Amino acid sequence: MSSSLPIIWRSNSEEYEKARIGRVFNHRRPKRLPLAVVEATCTSHIIDTVLLANQRKCCVSVRSGGHSWAAWSVRDDAILVDLGSFHEISLDEETGIVKASPSTTGRMLNSFLAGKGRMFAGGHCPDVGLGGFLLQGGMGWNCKNWGWACQSIAAIDTITADGSFIHCDADQNSELFWAARGAGPGFPGIITRFYLQTRPSYSHMRSSAYSYSKGDYCRAMDWVLSISADFDSDTEIVAVSSYPLGNDDIEITVLLVTFKNSEEAALKALQGAEDSHPTGTVGHWFCKSTSLEQEYNDQARANPEGHRYTADNAYIRNDANVAELLEEAFTTLPSRKSFALWYSMAPVSRRPLKDMALSMQSDHYFALYTVWEHKEDDEQCQSWVKGIMRDVEVHSEGAYLGDSDFQVRRTRFWGEKEGVKLREIRRKWDPLGRICGYLDAGDISGVDGLENVHEWATKVKI
Repeated sequence: MSSSLPIIWRSNSEEYEKARIGRVFNHRRPKRLPLAVVEATCTSHIIDTVLLANQRKCCVSVRSGGHSWAAWSVRDDAILVDLGSFHEISLDEETGIVKASPSTTGRMLNSFLAGKGRMFAGGHCPDVGLGGFLLQGGMGWNCKNWGWACQSIAAIDTITADGSFIHCDADQNSELFWAARGAGPGFPGIITRFYLQTRPSYSHMRSSAYSYSKGDYCRAMDWVLSISADFDSDTEIVAVSSYPLGNDDIEITVLLVTFKNSEEAALKALQGAEDSHPTGTVGHWFCKSTSLEQEYNDQARANPEGHRYTADNAYIRNDANVAELLEEAFTTLPSRKSFALWYSMAPVSRRPLKDMALSMQSDHYFALYTVWEHKEDDEQCQSWVKGIMRDVEVHSEGAYLGDSDFQVRRTRFWGEKEGVKLREIRRKWDPLGRICGYLDAGDISGVDGLENVHEWATKVKI
């Protein structure tokens, strides 16, 4: 084991505290105290950390981008491997496969690829690391049509719980390759490199938006629900409830972003929404020029740094009355920076998925992002989220790992057989629970992982 391991022990209070939570995006910071933090810059640092954890019989946690709302990386008495300074991006221009380290953000990756005429449909927020994003499935750009980002993983390199370095793909160590596409924070290893299939970039990104007062919520939502599943195959669609800057009233905005290679194609793609949208907009634009960089900037403004966050989500059942079910969430936001969204997932939600851990989806993805500034507002904002989700969850298939907090609410995250298989893989590859798994209440799930059941099912009549 290297004597130059960049480790900061808990006793080094000032430096330790910065390393513990300095890169945690959510300023509702956890009180949990890792044993130490390793600020890794190379693969050998990660291997040495796992070996050290085995020697000390403690766990290892991992941080890629620090964007987990529940701060999964910060675990009591574990050694935290922070990958924020471990960077690698390279492209095989012949195959279009990019190799990237887990802390690489969507903005970093697409800035690199743009000069080579390629793109990767990563996360919408610019500073989300690939590690957490891809492990939980990756609801990336135009996911409704192009599919989940994790479906573009060609291979991974990972450090196993015993400190071994291995390569995983469809032919070798295929169980871990299966788990890497949807296991989320319960993946039983530390990924050091993703091999990702990129796609050609687009010369004409365009967007249209239609904003309505909250009194017109039902008209706006009924409309977007009616057009989404059969809309253009290079266009993503989202409905967002928010307080626009300088406005005292909630507005509902339907936003369409299309990826095309000519102005004519972009106009054709967006024209159907322009022709069919309900009258009475309070704001409106059609086929406006945009770019990934502009969209990243917009997402960064919607998810400001230095704030307190609570998030939750659900895949709404296809037979639910979606507009009615989400009305309270969309019209009663608890703070001016909070927002609720409905994200169209059809038609990808109607296609057979690859054989991988990711196995939960529906036509309708719903998420709450509750954003505020002061600790005294914690109870109000968190209670609002819990109240909304109590009503919504009984009409859901399950939830997306990335916008969940297992300490607060657990439900189904995988199909039944996939959930069983994932637990078996965790026990096989990490029988001692050396790699921290799912942070549930009391952090007790350990090697077994989450039960993958609707905890609310015993409380209500279905």
